[in-house]
Amino acid sequence: MSPLLLAAAAASKAVPSAAATVLPNAAVPPNAPLPLPAIEPKTWIATHWPWLTHGFAGIFMIAAVLLVFLLAIQTTKQEGLTGSIGGRVESAYRGRLGAEEQLKRLTGMVAVVFVVVGFVLSLTGI
Repeated sequence: MSPLLLAAAAASKAVPSAAATVLPNAAVPPNAPLPLPAIEPKTWIATHWPWLTHGFAGIFMIAAVLLVFLLAIQTTKQEGLTGSIGGRVESAYRGRLGAEEQLKRLTGMVAVVFVVVGFVLSLTGI
């Protein structure tokens, strides 16, 4: 017989079957998958103040939805509310802002909040 066949026959006899093996309660079977390591935050802020980073993420998402909504309800320059009702009157006297101007100002503020919070989130590492 060849030495390879003898080695294969000896190796097959040396391995016990899985059904015959009795493991103690604390032992892990040899073919069990290893547990995955926990994913830990990478930055100091994410490690020590997770409530802050998640708070910023919540503000970011609210600002994103609000920005989409505000941009969707705005009208174009050709078909604005003041232009469609009675034309646009320019004067040197600046009274109260109309609904469109207030909407533009609010949209600008929400856009600034969106960009600033997005920048802060990129620094915190979440």
